[in-house]
Formats: sequence, C-alpha cells, structure tokens
Amino acid sequence: MAATPPLTATALVFAGGGTGAVLRYQLGRAMTGWLGPQTITAFPWATLAANVIGSLAMGLLAGFLARHGAAQGETWRIFVGVGLLGGFTTFSSFSLELMLLIERGQPSLALTYAGVSLLAGLVGLYIGLIAMRLTA
Repeated sequence: MAATPPLTATALVFAGGGTGAVLRYQLGRAMTGWLGPQTITAFPWATLAANVIGSLAMGLLAGFLARHGAAQGETWRIFVGVGLLGGFTTFSSFSLELMLLIERGQPSLALTYAGVSLLAGLVGLYIGLIAMRLTA
C-alpha cells in the first residue's frame, strides 16, 4: 500500500479533528442537559465520558486495523485515530500507548509513562496558570 500523501493526510486529520471536537462539545452539552449543571460542575462527568468513549473507540480501531489493516487501514488510522479521536479526546491515544507497553511486557515503563504523563501534565498546567496570573 502506498503511503498517504501529506496533503491528504493533513486534510483527513483536519476533517476528523473538527468532527471530534464538535462531538466532544455536543457530548458536554447533552450530559449537562441530562445530569444538570450542578452535577456536571461538581465532577467532570462529561470529560470522564469522553475519555472512556474515546478509549473504547481507540481499542476498537486498533483491533480492527490489526485484523484488517491492509488497503484502507492508513486512511482510517489517520482520520479516526489521529483526527476524530484526537479532537474528541487525547486520552484515547494515551490509553492505547499505555496498553501497548503493558502488552509488550514492559510494566515498569508503562507505570513510568503513566506517572510522568500525569505529573508533567499537572506541572505544565500549573506553570501555565502561574504565568497567566503573573501577567494579570
């Protein structure tokens, strides 16, 4: 199978990412309507739902590509895996990468990746908050 041309791949990521972002937004709106604003602000239910749904979808995609990968596999990987699920939730990619490390028999590396990802993400967020507060 020939590699997807860069411009085509970019268009697939663009279309998938936009679709995923809209779906994520609509999920938040639907859950707020269903659970109510107080429940949604007390616990991040919509984000949790997006992460779980995105991880499930990433697992289904990875399994499908492993089984049927050939001809359209790269297009689906780029559109759904990188674009749509990337726009919907980046947690799905994190979950896939973590599971691959575990399945490869690298539990220490998986634990390190999970810990560093969580800690570095929180530190990055904190630095961004402090930087913005200092400029206020």
